[in-house]
Amino acid sequence: MPLNAQDLQAAIPKIFAPWIVALRLEVLSADADRVVLRLPVDPALVHVGQVMCGQAAMAAADTAMVLAMMSSLGEFKPMTTVQLQTSFLRPISGEFCTVSATLLRRGKNLAFGSIDICDAEGRLAAQSTTTYALL
Repeated sequence: MPLNAQDLQAAIPKIFAPWIVALRLEVLSADADRVVLRLPVDPALVHVGQVMCGQAAMAAADTAMVLAMMSSLGEFKPMTTVQLQTSFLRPISGEFCTVSATLLRRGKNLAFGSIDICDAEGRLAAQSTTTYALL
């Protein structure tokens, strides 16, 4: 049975490192193969160019896919990121961005996903693909 948004939100401080918790990700929605998060564009995530740094976007993408995997599995199970590739399409500024992770395929040992990061206006700003190994 998939985990809901409240279950996933409650799991964040229990599973992730403190610096990921400090991102203040908010789970907006969750179902069996998709999770949508809101990431505040905090001043601590903004570099000298006045836009959110790519490292924050990739951390949010990776976190979103772990949550999507948890939702699909119905619980947290040990897993590790094998590959995370991100294309940055436009800078992210403004108050927040949304991070939508979709589980494309989950096998016995590997899972594949796609993550879209959109700016506050809903424009696609970054797109990631990922592979996870279930341990």
